[in-house]
Amino acid sequence: MAASDGPSRPPPTADKRDGERIPILGELRGEVMVFQPMAVTEISPRGAQVETAFPLQLDSLHQFRLALGDLSIVVKGRVVHCSISDVDQETVRYRAGIEFVEASNRISSAIEGFIDAVKAGRTTSL
Repeated sequence: MAASDGPSRPPPTADKRDGERIPILGELRGEVMVFQPMAVTEISPRGAQVETAFPLQLDSLHQFRLALGDLSIVVKGRVVHCSISDVDQETVRYRAGIEFVEASNRISSAIEGFIDAVKAGRTTSL
């Protein structure tokens, strides 16, 4: 094979693992973080109220991706309350209060800037 033919690949039977895997004989639990859509109904520099199609567990920590105009941020938040907000024949909606935790100065400034822009847009349209 010539050098220009691209990188060589190991045969399909070769083990690609960097380390040994061991079978778990007992029980090992884990969780997966999955971004799901939500509606932010209220926001402040310290937290937000969101609506989701699924309940959020009290005191659980989550990463929230927020689209603040042209800027997208990810902020860690703790669920302080969650309850059913709407029920119809096919769906249930949940409303949850989120307290932002460990937000960096950059994240806090981005949220405050977004809030200021929303307020300014409301006063100029009156």
